[in-house]
Amino acid sequence: MEEVRVFPLTCAVQNYAWGKAGLDSEVAKLVVGGEPLAVIEEKPYAELWMGAHPKGDAQIKDNRITQTTLGQWIAHYPACLGSKVKDAFQGQLPFLFKVLSVNTALSIQAHPNKDLAARLHAQFPEHYPDTNHKPEMAIALTRFQGLCGFRPVEEILAFLQRVPEFHALVGNEAAEELRRSVGDDARTGQALKKCFTRMMSCEKKVFVDELNELVKRVTEEGAAGKDTSSSNGELLLRLHSQYPGDIGCFSIYFLNYVVLEPGQAMFLGANEPHAYIYGDCIECMACSDNTVRAGLTRKYIDVNTLCEMLNYSPAPASSKIFPSVQDSSDPCVTVYDPPVPDFTVIKIQVPASVKEYTVAPVDSASILLVIEGDAMVTAPAAHSDITMRRGTVLFVSANESLSLHVSSPSGMVLFRACSLL
Repeated sequence: MEEVRVFPLTCAVQNYAWGKAGLDSEVAKLVVGGEPLAVIEEKPYAELWMGAHPKGDAQIKDNRITQTTLGQWIAHYPACLGSKVKDAFQGQLPFLFKVLSVNTALSIQAHPNKDLAARLHAQFPEHYPDTNHKPEMAIALTRFQGLCGFRPVEEILAFLQRVPEFHALVGNEAAEELRRSVGDDARTGQALKKCFTRMMSCEKKVFVDELNELVKRVTEEGAAGKDTSSSNGELLLRLHSQYPGDIGCFSIYFLNYVVLEPGQAMFLGANEPHAYIYGDCIECMACSDNTVRAGLTRKYIDVNTLCEMLNYSPAPASSKIFPSVQDSSDPCVTVYDPPVPDFTVIKIQVPASVKEYTVAPVDSASILLVIEGDAMVTAPAAHSDITMRRGTVLFVSANESLSLHVSSPSGMVLFRACSLL
């Protein structure tokens, strides 16, 4: 029989402790949408992994296919990737597509570039499991909160002045050096690195005492009806309630607080410090599991590597919102195209007035996720119609098109991950 090149997937769920519980989680809602008989428990549903990563290889839902996982199928039919992608990424699917539902903050972290990833893997394979880089993009499904990149220096200096407990960890010398560096980008980067490293390298007793003092002061000020925004009080207390006594709580004075509205995106390149705080998002990344952590976590932390590798270029929070582009040939398509070859994310929003829609072919394997709506899918390479509903995940081989016969009265919303080399 001719090879089936379009088929549905059952995807891996990760129940990490920071996820939203039960049907409060967008991940859980999508799982039960795609698998109506799935049993959702009152436990955290943190991530839905759509791809061929060995820690969460998707299962193929098509009994005409002998391979049971997507990774096995791609290994057997590497031409499905598209010739450019197959050659560029050694026959591997280059991206991992995800949905995240974040209830409590993820760690202060950054991802290494390829050179550093190779060195870290060689030295500490138990902590850095592969040699690949891990650029990633988050696209908000609900209002999404995170920390990303270093704040403008003027904001950091203001916190050093207003938050004595923060100043105590950085120290007079480093703080003064940062103040004198304003206007000189090269000096600013070095001074910022010195300040951040000083804070992150503090003895535990010192930073715990200062943190307890800060939390006590902000709590008392709040109880007295005072405005605590000069100490970033609301966010401080929230993070401290989740990770008491953690040095990462002080990172809010260095890093931008970024809020994405639905449809807005954040791109995190190599060495960009960040942490997700709350909300639901689509995420796409290079197929890697390398993360360097230094706070807001109970996992392995590597402060020296993180402080050494970071991008110390200050910039405002508004600059961290990654621009999307409307496709000039298709008003239903919005493209999020980051400056890396591993992945591109495409949002397809089919309005209620459109009942027949063609998903255009691309010269790359892609994974398609239905966020809203219902349709019957006709694709020659599927050899039979496929029912699409909220939570359906399809693998689409390179250069295959899909015809959607939309049945939902409100239209459809889909996200598609691929590699547009």
